[in-house]
Amino acid sequence: MRTVTATAAAVTAVIGAGAAAVAAGRFASDAALRIPSGQPLPTEPGLTVHATAAGQVTLTRDLAALRPGRYGLLGERFHAVVGPVLAGTAHSADTVVRRLERVTYGTPEPGDRARFTPNVHVGDPATALGVDHTVLDVPGELGPLPVWFVPGARDTWVIAVHGLGTTREHVLNVLGALHRNQFPVLVPAYRGDPEAPRSPDGLNHLGETEWRDLDAVLRHAVDSGARKVVLYGFSTGATMALRAAARSELRERVAGLLLDSPVLDWESTLRALAGARRTPGVLLPLAVRAAQGRTGLYGDHRPGAVRMDGIAVPTQIFHGPDDTVAPWRFSRHLAAAHPNTVTLQTVRGAPHAAMWNADPATYEESLRRFLVPLM
Repeated sequence: MRTVTATAAAVTAVIGAGAAAVAAGRFASDAALRIPSGQPLPTEPGLTVHATAAGQVTLTRDLAALRPGRYGLLGERFHAVVGPVLAGTAHSADTVVRRLERVTYGTPEPGDRARFTPNVHVGDPATALGVDHTVLDVPGELGPLPVWFVPGARDTWVIAVHGLGTTREHVLNVLGALHRNQFPVLVPAYRGDPEAPRSPDGLNHLGETEWRDLDAVLRHAVDSGARKVVLYGFSTGATMALRAAARSELRERVAGLLLDSPVLDWESTLRALAGARRTPGVLLPLAVRAAQGRTGLYGDHRPGAVRMDGIAVPTQIFHGPDDTVAPWRFSRHLAAAHPNTVTLQTVRGAPHAAMWNADPATYEESLRRFLVPLM
């Protein structure tokens, strides 16, 4: 009787441990599958506002606070735009002073906590940039997709898609450059965004299902007169662009790809985001398995790396070694494997999906040079 009791207890303990492991894996996988839109990624460190003055803000000294370029600074009740570090400005050893370009809303106060974000604009093309646009509802697989349409004179259109932790406001960083070069531009919200239909399971599939919303917008562009289309994606938006270029029935209309910080290996990205939320290392394999089971991320029966099988259009990648969310090595491998079609512009000092922020002028010139032959 004692043996039976002991065996039952052992089985119960194993089952309990297994259930706990499954629950822990699901919890850890949420770090990537439930990223809130419009909030900095967990890889972004929190900074403290120590002081503000005319045209400057003093922040906690951190590698993030020392990055080159322009960034949004997002607090609980404010959004501001900061420029480069101000050399020669007096400050304590544990702080850094950056140029305060503008305060979009609210007021940063000493003691406020904030994080950098790639979004330097808030609003829509008209309110943020003074650019006329139309708001469209494009029929999608799950329902109407809200889309900003900025008209232009060319018959090559650009569809620009945001990625993890951002909204379509992120695209406003480059929309001005696209508009100056007279490209018609479509900027969609897609499943999971606050304005768009909810994903059936409420999860982010890291582009694996979301690409079908991009495909719906591609169809709208072609039906509306686009002769060629350039797909421009950031982060998982770049993954969506690759999927659409490989799988869409209209893929022959895709003339080029612009990929900023592409998520080319979802396992690495999930591990990075889960690790940033202090998930113990022992749970990371469980998080990967949980994500696969919850989303079908192995739906094409291959490991997590996104390839360019069947894609032979000019492709420009903006990426760099300081991206801790989507490892740069996968972009290097992709460019090395396709030297005739893929060009990699290395951007140093920039976090995930913030390649433009590190050096806007250089980025926009590279963007222009890539697009000129496709006009």
